[in-house]
Amino acid sequence: MTKDAKPGPMRNLPLIILLGVALIGAFTLRDYLSFDALRDNREALIAFRDANMVLTVLGFVLAYVVIVGFSLPGALIATLTGGFLFGTFAGSLLSVTGATLGAVIIFLAARHGLGDRLKARMDASEGVISKIKTGLDENQWSMLFFIRLVPAVPFFVANLIPAFLSVPLYRFVISTFLGIIPGSLVYSSVGAGLGEVFARGESPNLGLIFEPHILFPILGLSALSLLPVILKAVTGKKDLTK
Repeated sequence: MTKDAKPGPMRNLPLIILLGVALIGAFTLRDYLSFDALRDNREALIAFRDANMVLTVLGFVLAYVVIVGFSLPGALIATLTGGFLFGTFAGSLLSVTGATLGAVIIFLAARHGLGDRLKARMDASEGVISKIKTGLDENQWSMLFFIRLVPAVPFFVANLIPAFLSVPLYRFVISTFLGIIPGSLVYSSVGAGLGEVFARGESPNLGLIFEPHILFPILGLSALSLLPVILKAVTGKKDLTK
């Protein structure tokens, strides 16, 4: 064992801690990070924001980092809260910033615990696994944006896959920040209109992102992100026929 090598359990410790906190949070924070909690505390939140704007901004971003970094429930409610407190665009920017920083925590923990070993196994493998890894390595930007833009890909999974494939950190950060902007804007805009929703005693339409006029443009961006992969595949096939 080299000087810098760590025993297996210690190497996996960051990922184990994240998973442990996520499980505990899933059972203990459901009632606190909910739409009902936001509705019941909206006046107190607005009053605190008006009296402490900078502290509210910093606290919101930090809370979002913790929620995403430890995979706690409530990321959607946090995005709604950002829109409610800061408006559509400012709320979306703060949510995207917090989500990206939280995603980096998961990314680094997964890479530290499992990424290097999985990469070594994939590098040494042959056949289908080797071809899949080669395809992802050659089209990292396209695939990173694709998994961020498609609503069906869980955020936690989209954080782990790049870590296991040794994607450079700067690519992960850029693709995460830009790729989650569309969804964040949608839910921040819903949050910005919560004042009227609360006044009517109604609940917001949280399935808005799956409505055609919202979903189709996002899917269009997803397809556009794959265009370089498609063009490369078509070009490659043409070259093989020469």
